Formats: sequence, C-alpha cells, structure tokens
Amino acid sequence: MEMKIGRYKREISAALAYAALLALVGLAAPSFFSAANLRDLALNNAPALIVATGMTMVILAGQIDISVGSQFAVCSVAAGWLAKAGVPVPLLLPCGVVIGAAMGAVNGILVSRLRLPSIIVTLAMLVAWRDALRWTTQGAWLQDLPGNFQWFGLGQTAGQWLIVVIALAVVAGFGWTLYNLGAGRAIYAVGSDAEAARLTGIEPPRVVFGVFVLMGALVGLASLLNAVRFSAVPGNAGLGLELKAVAAAVVGGTAITGGRGTLAGTLIGAALLGTVGTALTFLGVNPFWEKAVQGAIILAALVSDAALDRLWIDDFGLRIADCECQMNPTNRKSASERGG
Repeated sequence: MEMKIGRYKREISAALAYAALLALVGLAAPSFFSAANLRDLALNNAPALIVATGMTMVILAGQIDISVGSQFAVCSVAAGWLAKAGVPVPLLLPCGVVIGAAMGAVNGILVSRLRLPSIIVTLAMLVAWRDALRWTTQGAWLQDLPGNFQWFGLGQTAGQWLIVVIALAVVAGFGWTLYNLGAGRAIYAVGSDAEAARLTGIEPPRVVFGVFVLMGALVGLASLLNAVRFSAVPGNAGLGLELKAVAAAVVGGTAITGGRGTLAGTLIGAALLGTVGTALTFLGVNPFWEKAVQGAIILAALVSDAALDRLWIDDFGLRIADCECQMNPTNRKSASERGG
C-alpha cells in the first residue's frame, strides 16, 4: 500500500491542490458550482485535454512537441474548407485525424530518422505551419460554414455532451493502453533509457515516430471538436495551446525528462489549469493574473517534483541500508548512523 501511494505521489499532490482550489472558490462563490458553469468548464477544456493526452505520450517517450498549436489551426481551417466543399459531416472527423496524423508524421520522421532534437524540429514546424496558414488565409476567419457543421448537426445539447464524452474516452482509452499493453510499456522504456530499451528488443525510432503520429492525430481530433462549437473558424486558432498541453502534463506529475507519468495525472493537471481562469473571475481577481497564477502552479509542480524525488531517493537508500542490516547484522551500527 505504501509503495502504491509513493508511486502516485505526484498525482495525489495535484489532486489535493485541485481540491483546495475548488474548496476556496466554492466557499467564496458558491455559484461557481452551478450546472451551467461546470458544463462550460468541461466543454472549454475538452479539446485541450485531448491535446494534453497526446503531449503526455510524447513526453513519456522523452520528446516534446511545441508545434501542436499551429497544427491545431491548420486542422481547424482544413476541416472548415472540407465542410464548405460539401464533405459529409460524419467524414470530417476521420479527415481531421488523418490530416493531423500526417503533420505529426513529418515531425516523427525528422526526429526519429534524422535524429534531430524534437524541441528544434517542432519549434521550426510551429513557425512554418502558422506562417503557411497566415499566408493562405491572410489571417481572416473562415466563415459561412454549412449549418450542420456546428455541433455535428446534432444540436447544442447533444453536441456538447458528445465532445466531453469523446475527450474522456480518449484519456481513459490511452490510459488503459499505457498501463496494460506492450506499446505503453515501450513508451515508458524508451523515455526512461532508450539504449536499455533497445537491448530488450524495442525499437526506439519506431516508438518515437509513433508517438508523434499519435500526437498529430489527437490534435486533428481536438481541432474539429473545437471548431464545431462555432459557425466560423478563426485564423489564429490554437495560439498558446502547446504551453497548455505541456503544463497539464507537468502539473499532473509527468516528468519533463520522460519515462514517468500517468494520464490520470494529466487529467487532473488539465482540470486544475483550466479552472484557474474561471476561478479568478468568480473570486473577483483581474483575469490578467491568470497566466501568472498558472506559471506559479507550474513552477510549484516542478519544485515539488524535485523535492519528492529527493525524498524518494533518500528513503530508498535507507531501505537498502535496512535490508543490508538484516542480511549482515554487523552492519547495523553503520546503517543506523546513515539514517541518523
């Protein structure tokens, strides 16, 4: 039991922080928990949660993708163009996923095959995709979309529920994959030590390529779920999305260096960061403080992560010393001195 708690200590810390935030806002402004506000929170954060899910997989594999905001914009506009061209609404979802996966494959090839640093590759693609879209659309919104594009033609109530359910299903599905399937274990192994993973028969380039393709596919899905909420697609869609996705993963306990983290933690991190802006509004705080508060939360998560790591290492060292004492009673004195 103690080992299980230790294993998920970062997720537990994030959950406690989120509970404290909800308690504070609930006491100061009970209307925060109205059905309408909770629905809006879930709906507004669903696309970002899907992107954060993909980002967690990328980070777990020891990589990072900061081009997701630009990919999101390209996929949103592409979905709008396809809708205006008469593509049936049920086909827009797989089309968006395929477009996103193709963009992710570009990153995956450059990183896994050419061995280029993912931070450099995705930074370049962030600028390239955004500028290409700006040149194509001249920065204008894509308007006059078909009437059945909004909410997938299902109506607002059903469409809202569908978006939230899809987001939660994505987290649950990939969370199960990470925990139960060999593909998930391969991602953890590559992120922890790529060379050691190679010696066990895992192909790190294939795993890295796969997580970037998956990242792109989830961006495509999220972009369409976001686009159908409105009757127009903004040319600047997805600005800052990469920071939200990385922050959700890190605040939820995913190690930025890879190899450690869970999607349950990412869900908590996304909920925490997504709630901050609305919470500040209900508390009467200037919304311009939102980014500062989010930055403080991220910094606190990194500091606590480092502190927990240090405590874990110290505790692990003492456990080893105790085991040595039990095996060799003559070492008990030296072990107690190390513990003291």
